[in-house]
Amino acid sequence: MRRLAKSAVPLLATSEHAIQSNRLRKRNPRQPDLPFDPMPLRIEPCLALLKPRAPTGADWLFEIKWDGYRLAVHIDPNDVRVITRGGHDWTHRFPSIADAARELEVHTAILDGEAVVLDKSGHSNFGALQRSLGGRGGKRVSTESILMTFDLLYLDGHDLTGSDLSLRRHLLEDMLMPAGNGAIRLSEEVEADGAQLLEHACKVGLEGIIAKQRHKSYRSGRTGDWLKIKCVQSESFMIVGYEASTVARGGIGSLLLAGKRGYELVYVGSVGTGFNGKDATFLRTALDRLRTETPSVPLKGKNMVFAEPTLIAEIEFRGWTNDGSLRHASYKGLREVQDNAAVFDMTNRGI
Repeated sequence: MRRLAKSAVPLLATSEHAIQSNRLRKRNPRQPDLPFDPMPLRIEPCLALLKPRAPTGADWLFEIKWDGYRLAVHIDPNDVRVITRGGHDWTHRFPSIADAARELEVHTAILDGEAVVLDKSGHSNFGALQRSLGGRGGKRVSTESILMTFDLLYLDGHDLTGSDLSLRRHLLEDMLMPAGNGAIRLSEEVEADGAQLLEHACKVGLEGIIAKQRHKSYRSGRTGDWLKIKCVQSESFMIVGYEASTVARGGIGSLLLAGKRGYELVYVGSVGTGFNGKDATFLRTALDRLRTETPSVPLKGKNMVFAEPTLIAEIEFRGWTNDGSLRHASYKGLREVQDNAAVFDMTNRGI
């Protein structure tokens, strides 16, 4: 467990390690399994609810918010599987993480974490992660990625989802050494006041923090047990077209964006910054292939080109206008089609 120093020091700086139990010994694979609880093929992830301020009280623990791809790593005696948030098997896309999982001193386990690529400052960089995978639809494998692990859902025949987070964290910390430098690392708990931690995270250029209730079981979905508080907001939105321009690079003046409400799409405005000429040319080519005369949201305009809602963009923004549009939006990159579940749900804003 890491304590936040009063002085302005990097949030990821080394500090004294917490006292830990003895490390688990690797099981003998020739011994028979004792599966008290069947190992699930997949567990729907617990998701963090966006809040403007950090909660207070001793029931909350805090971690850094990582900007990458949510993954579950399933370990059993015969194989390792790396599963995306949407349930797709991406073991082949993250070979370093899979290899590191095979070396862990456990027999069976399910790890919950975020695949990231770190920059020189130790901050996660979503664009670098996308590039390591070859961009949206790319076929490259990411050897630079590491898994920042923050939960343990299953261990050696025991389903831990019904246990308190504090117990799950204790077992996870026994499994992963603090301040490790391998492809699977511990996303450490930071002992600090939430508001002060958020202020410090923003000063050193992090995306934000995560708050979790210590004594809650693992519940799938956006229940409010986990909260995310961001320095700058960043969410995924569907691209539903673009505004054509004869003067803008790549012929795109702005991208038209939508969130979701149930099974419907809701227009949230446009974004015209954050992409360069190469990005714009790629986006226009991709969107022209998806061109349709019927908009997926109620829109009309002389220069608007509508597209089937297929491409998902990660957008950084500063807030919302009164009419439900994004303020000061900036394009960060495309997400994979497997991330459909990540498209921003407008009901989180009461819209």
